[in-house]
Parts: sequence; C-alpha cells; structure tokens
Amino acid sequence: MAETHGFVAAGFDEVAEEFSRNFTERGELGAAFAAVRDGEPVVDLWGGLADRKTGRAWAEDTLQLAFSGAKGLVAVCVLIAIERGLLDLESPVVRYWPEFGKRGIQVRDVVSHTARLPGVDRPVGIDELADAGRMTRLLEEQAPSEDPRAALCYHALTYGWLCGELVRRVDGRTIGRFFAEEVAAPLGLELWIGLPEECEPRVSTIELAPSWPASPPLRPETHARDPLARSIWGNPPTFDPDAFPWNDHAYHRAEIPAVGAIGTARSIARLYGRLDRLLAPETLELARTPLADGWDEVHGTRRRFGVGFALQDESTSLGPPPDAFGHGGAGGSVHGAWPGLGVGFSYAMNLMRDDQARDPRAHSLLAALHRSLAG
Repeated sequence: MAETHGFVAAGFDEVAEEFSRNFTERGELGAAFAAVRDGEPVVDLWGGLADRKTGRAWAEDTLQLAFSGAKGLVAVCVLIAIERGLLDLESPVVRYWPEFGKRGIQVRDVVSHTARLPGVDRPVGIDELADAGRMTRLLEEQAPSEDPRAALCYHALTYGWLCGELVRRVDGRTIGRFFAEEVAAPLGLELWIGLPEECEPRVSTIELAPSWPASPPLRPETHARDPLARSIWGNPPTFDPDAFPWNDHAYHRAEIPAVGAIGTARSIARLYGRLDRLLAPETLELARTPLADGWDEVHGTRRRFGVGFALQDESTSLGPPPDAFGHGGAGGSVHGAWPGLGVGFSYAMNLMRDDQARDPRAHSLLAALHRSLAG
C-alpha cells in the first residue's frame, strides 16, 4: 500500500481519504494534490512513487510535468501583457508579428483556439519540439487550415508557440523567462516553463497506462485517415508509447510553452489562488469571459475558452462550481480556480490515463474538496 503524506486543514479530512483511495482503489502510482483558500493552504498531500523502476518515493518537493496545465501559465502571461497595454485582443496578430502574414487572424483567435492553426502541416521530428524558434517559423509559413473543423479546434501544441511568440514580440523576453520573472518570482513558486538543470533530479518519471492510447485522436489509425488530427497529435507522435520523449532531460529544459510546465502541485494551486496579486479585477473578469464556445469535432468534445483558460462546462472537469476556470493536462491532471469560493487547486500525477472521459482520480478529489468547503 502506497504511503501518503502532507496535511489537510480542519474539515478537509475527506479530501485526504479520497487521496488515499486513489492509491488503494483507483490505480494511482505517484501524485500530489493541493488547494488554497483565500491565499492560505488547506490541502497539501503527496504520496506513492515518483519513479517505479528505482523505487524513489514521491516527496514533498517532487516536481511533475503538467502537460497542458502549462496553458494556464501562458494565459497568465498573456493577460499581464494585455493589462499593460502591450496586446489587444481585437488586433490582428500581424500588428505585433509582421512575419506571421495572416491578416485575418486576431489575438483573440490565438488565445481561444480559433486561429485555424491547430497542428503543424510540415513533417517534423520529435527533437524539433524543443526548438521554439523552429516551430514558430513553421507557423509563420503555414496557411490556416481549410478544414471546416478547424474553426474551433484545440491547438494542443501550437497554442504555446503562438502565444509565446506574441509575448516575446511585445516584451522582448521568452515566455519562460517572462513567467519566471513576472509570475513565479513574485508569488514564490517552484514552477517553470523551462526547468533549471539543478532541479532535474526532483522530477518524477512519467508512465503511460497499459490502455494508452484509448482516446481516438491519439490513435495511429485515426492519424492514418484524418490529416487534421495527425497534424495535431501525430506530427510528431508526442504520446507514442514506443518513442515517448517526456522523461528526457532535454525536453524538461526546453521551453515548450503549451505542454512543458514543471513544478509542484502546491505552487500551481497557489498561482490560481493568488491571481489577484498579479491581475486587476477587470483583467480577471476578462480571463473568464468566453471567447469561444462550441463543439470541437476533431476531439469530440465541447470547448469553452476565455483568454487561454478553459472555462467550466457540463463535463464539470474543473470541479463542481459553475464559475470554475483553469486547464487540465494530458493523462489526468487538472489545475484551476473556483473564484466564488476563493480557491486555487492542483492535482498532478505521473501515471497517464485516457481511458475514461472523466478521470475518477481528479473527480473524486475535487468533489471532496467542494463538499469540505460547503461543510
């Protein structure tokens, strides 16, 4: 039986119980769950194994790759740039990035997954993912997709390069440096887009569940018949069990802004719980204002996006509150805020699963957290 550690504040014992059940009943390997309320920690739990092969335990300072949880970090950077008057949602991207050349695409399209550039058309190798300059240049050259499904389609990787380049164009800093200096440092976060070399030994080792990939957009047979899905998930095949790059140190060090954030769950929870220290109230309201809301045909799911953040929908993947916003990550992690309750939360784990529409590990934790707050 896996050992779990940490603390919960009075009235949050049910959260600790569900965290333990994730290991005893739901197949968890290693994980952390944290929540803050009104800026103060109320849950900080960790347990299991950070590395199955070596037997390394998940420790208080273990770091975890958040995959698309990184998009929430990028969203904060974009919102800071908007608040400072450096970016305007209604302006064309070419105003800030002349080489982009696609005058019909506005900043609002880039941040809400409606830019019609959800994947990369030109064949690329897995090693090119770590070269942000290379990927940015490819997107400069690429025409928007003519596939009607691309009108609202999750930009799994391209979101990061597009937003990152916009921030760099108006500020001069890469997205990783901008986040480190403008977000992580002021809030005291152990959270990076581009991991410092000295932190590498603390990173957990990711495993794919035996059922992976169960999700149709990730499957090779889908890529063989659907060029748009292949451009998003199969070029290169980033989650191929036979060529899985995400435990490689080089990918941790690289700035891959859509999927490359690494940190602790407590730091991500603190970020979402203290956005009011970074952004004015009107900017936070803008962050939660829907810019895109509709059906993503490629992925077979509804999408509601504000400025980079996923917004609550009928799936309640961000927990029960209707005002929830944040972003999940491939394999089951989920991170976000419940603004009406003053809560920020983060669930991070190293066993990636995609065999259920709603991962019971995160769902049970968020449901227990919500009940604890109501009690």
